[in-house]
Amino acid sequence: MEENIATEMMKRSSTQETYGKVQSAIRILALFVFVGWIFIWIMIPTNTYTQNWFPHLQAKTTSIYFGEQGARTLINTFPVILIAVLGCVYLHLAKKSNGSNMDSCDGKKHKASIWKRPMLIKGPLGIVCGTEIVFLVMFIALLIWSFAIYLYNDFASITPESEVEYGAKVWELKLESVAQRLGVIGNICLAFLFFPVIRSSSVLPLFGLTSENSIKYHIWLGHIVMILFTSHGLCYIIYWALTNQISEMLKWDKEWVSNVAGELALAFGLFMWIATIPRIRRKMFELFFYTHILYILFIIFFIFHVGISNTCIMLPGFYLFLVDRYLRFLQSRHQVHLISARILSCETVELNFSKGHELTYNPTSTMFLNIPSISKLQWHPFTVTSNSNLEQEKLSVVIKSEGTWTQKLYKLLSSPSTIDRLGVSIEGPYGPASTNYLRYDILVLISGGSGITPFISIIREFIFLNIKFKCKTPKIMLIYVFRRSSYLSMIDLILPISTIPYDISNLKLQIEAYITKDKEPKLNSQTYLQTKWFKPNPTDTPIYATLGSNSWLWLGAIISSSFIIFLIIIGIIIRYYIFPIEHNSNNIFPSPLKSFLHMLIICVSIAMVVSAAFLLNKKHNAKEEKNIHDLGGSTSIVSPSSMSYNTDRELESLPCESLVQATNVHYGIRPDLKRLLFEIKGSSVGVLVAGPKKMREDVAAICSSDLAENLHFESISFSW
Repeated sequence: MEENIATEMMKRSSTQETYGKVQSAIRILALFVFVGWIFIWIMIPTNTYTQNWFPHLQAKTTSIYFGEQGARTLINTFPVILIAVLGCVYLHLAKKSNGSNMDSCDGKKHKASIWKRPMLIKGPLGIVCGTEIVFLVMFIALLIWSFAIYLYNDFASITPESEVEYGAKVWELKLESVAQRLGVIGNICLAFLFFPVIRSSSVLPLFGLTSENSIKYHIWLGHIVMILFTSHGLCYIIYWALTNQISEMLKWDKEWVSNVAGELALAFGLFMWIATIPRIRRKMFELFFYTHILYILFIIFFIFHVGISNTCIMLPGFYLFLVDRYLRFLQSRHQVHLISARILSCETVELNFSKGHELTYNPTSTMFLNIPSISKLQWHPFTVTSNSNLEQEKLSVVIKSEGTWTQKLYKLLSSPSTIDRLGVSIEGPYGPASTNYLRYDILVLISGGSGITPFISIIREFIFLNIKFKCKTPKIMLIYVFRRSSYLSMIDLILPISTIPYDISNLKLQIEAYITKDKEPKLNSQTYLQTKWFKPNPTDTPIYATLGSNSWLWLGAIISSSFIIFLIIIGIIIRYYIFPIEHNSNNIFPSPLKSFLHMLIICVSIAMVVSAAFLLNKKHNAKEEKNIHDLGGSTSIVSPSSMSYNTDRELESLPCESLVQATNVHYGIRPDLKRLLFEIKGSSVGVLVAGPKKMREDVAAICSSDLAENLHFESISFSW
């Protein structure tokens, strides 16, 4: 048995080495393209670009098929599409080589980098590391550079003679120039705005990022975009008022900029911006969530405002977002098979879904749930606690009763009434492309309340590695802080329900539970209230990978082929419809209609390709399900067929000693995190924290200390 494991690991190591070289080459190429793309951003405001480079390139790319926008498409759009496709190939190779670094049992130990340590702890930006500060400063520098160079060149062309030509004073003309350039700088920010919210992004992993931990970048960019666009609109209104041109506010120019469209886009943007105020967002999350749907109208009127040629600047990020959004839409149209629900005494439920074998995901992944019987519109993200290697036919999420939606779900499941079936739609799961927890000597997991859920998936991964590959896993210390004794039941969720006992004797797991409100143990406290099983429905399906086992290759094919189809169709329309009108009659084709045609073709191209790929993989999934059914495939979890449905019953005893009994429980106190972390001796200590903002800030402050050189901080939070 040990020889087979050794042979398998040698083959795995050889494969990983080969794939690793190819992945490194892809990352270098993608980085080269990205640096070139950023260099173009730096040069765009200069006279060198506007008077020499761009006219020369435009002369070579302008044709009867793409017109003047061919050059902008080549410069602004194509590099990002290429990076996205390269990212898909990179992630496919990472997945084929079992890209999770947790599978590399001989991984090198991780040394905490000063650039990844928290530098800013408290403030409007949240917890920010050195690398993030550097890139933020560089981005702000790009905006200031572009704005300054634009104004320098514009002001140089505004002379006293301009007063006669334009009928306005010099300072008023300079005000108009400032207004225009504020809009241009806002467009630069808009070009980056959508990348952080692409859940199945192939670009973010190339830079070691995920959509979950990039949400804060979307928030930063959103604030900057709205400050710039609002200033852009106010400056123009002031200019028009000073020069007696206030009627310009009602102008919808068919040849160039549409002022009305810009005002509508700004109005929709302001509605979204106001709803992001922390007090409104916390107390009226539904208002915040629904208001954000206005991004559709914001983008539509923005494109009408600036024209399709200038849209090429922000098009790449939005194009990739549209592909991702439509894939999510198709996945969410089907309800999935909910097998069972474990109801805990701490007003928490664990939902267990059936899943296909080909669906794999890494620890700390998240999944979005919609339950029509509670709300047809609301979608909520939850951490996936199951492990795709350990539980190949089951996917689980844990939901704590905190908000209105979760309270309704808990009451529905814990009520005495009989529930045969609960309709659930999902999006996801989404998660990191790889994890590297085996690189640490010691792993400290600090959680508060429901923050334990991402750590359940991490510990289950270690259980799998310990059983399957006999890996030497790091020592794990789980520090769990909560208010009431009933939350001890959450610890038992670390072990999944299974008919096969899990041997965790070799897992170096230490659990320290701190109960802050209860001063002593409560007698006769039930750990589990009940387990409910749900009858399968013919229309329900297991959770499958939306694009199958080769999902990243499929995504790369979708992005590239849909973009090529868009270019072909729009080229034909320009050549045989727009060009004859402009060439034969010397008329200018209406800009709004041209923008509308481009938006329509983009949507049609994406819908065609994504739908075809989705249906092909859906057919494959149905065939796989039928084969498993015909073979009478067994399940690794307790089968509902062996149980009576809808019976209130205590959960069977776990296959080994209850983890709660093996936990050090401290009543009526909070942990001294500074003392606990500084007492840990190890050259490489990973410190992961998930919980309230105050807890994350306290741990970040400790890890940023000069005395904590061996501590590597990572915060797990979900700012949806």
